[in-house]
Amino acid sequence: MSQIQANGIAIEYLSYGPESGETVLLIMGLGAQMTRWPLPLIQQYVAKGYRVVTFDNRDTGLSQKFEAAGPGDVGAILAARAAGRTPPAAYTLDDMAADAAGLLDALKIARAHIVGASMGGMIAQMVAANHPQKVLSLTSIMSSTGNPALPPARPEAMAILTAPPPPADDFKALVVRAVKSQQVVGSPAYPPNEAMLKANAIADLNRCNYPVGFTRQLAAIMASGDRREALKTIKAPVMVVHGIDDPLVPVEAGRDTAAVIPGAELREIPGMGHDLPAPLFAQFVDAVDTVAKKARVAA
Repeated sequence: MSQIQANGIAIEYLSYGPESGETVLLIMGLGAQMTRWPLPLIQQYVAKGYRVVTFDNRDTGLSQKFEAAGPGDVGAILAARAAGRTPPAAYTLDDMAADAAGLLDALKIARAHIVGASMGGMIAQMVAANHPQKVLSLTSIMSSTGNPALPPARPEAMAILTAPPPPADDFKALVVRAVKSQQVVGSPAYPPNEAMLKANAIADLNRCNYPVGFTRQLAAIMASGDRREALKTIKAPVMVVHGIDDPLVPVEAGRDTAAVIPGAELREIPGMGHDLPAPLFAQFVDAVDTVAKKARVAA
């Protein structure tokens, strides 16, 4: 792993595959480290000839923490959003998009295929809207536009998302919570293997356990609000991928994303929830490959 200064902060990143290939920049979601991108999925992109870059978002993993900003109050953040108010936030999705664009600059990558999952999809969208010169194509996976009229998460998914974390020194409880979270939001047609979820949770917690970063990232999402007007300006080829059975970000959010971004293609996947199950890796790769080919034709 390597660390680099990008957009004025320290970003932890990994690069896979030939530097001569077109770059796929993978952006992960709320509170999730870059390790949540499954290595076999990354390897499938590399096998297609792409260079793949993953990184820890600010306040996650080994990238810079915004400790001086203090924790976000999750209850107050959600209450403000429900009341139509903008919650206080240390930064916004625009700032996180600038991190991603800055990372490309720091790595001397002129343009990339930008791919994001969940909050990472929101960040990817804002990279395409705010930094179009850096974007070959955009693939938004299980994400949203911030449209307040969209249906909310299912109660069980929202509960697991917003429940206070176990004490930092209770490692067993932290692992149990992480596994349960993935099971609640996972794909009903492709149930995750519990042993694998446990192993991944242990590895991630040993790498970094920083729940306060989650609260600031959540505030960033809520403070960014409805982003549809910005998304209407996107000119790059766009693919929207969403699970029909997503309990956390309902499929209507993917449909809204595709409807707002000019020329976007929508692929709805039956049985997919809010995760990246191995049986669907080929579909995720094909989604990116499809808009990448459109970008080459348009160039």
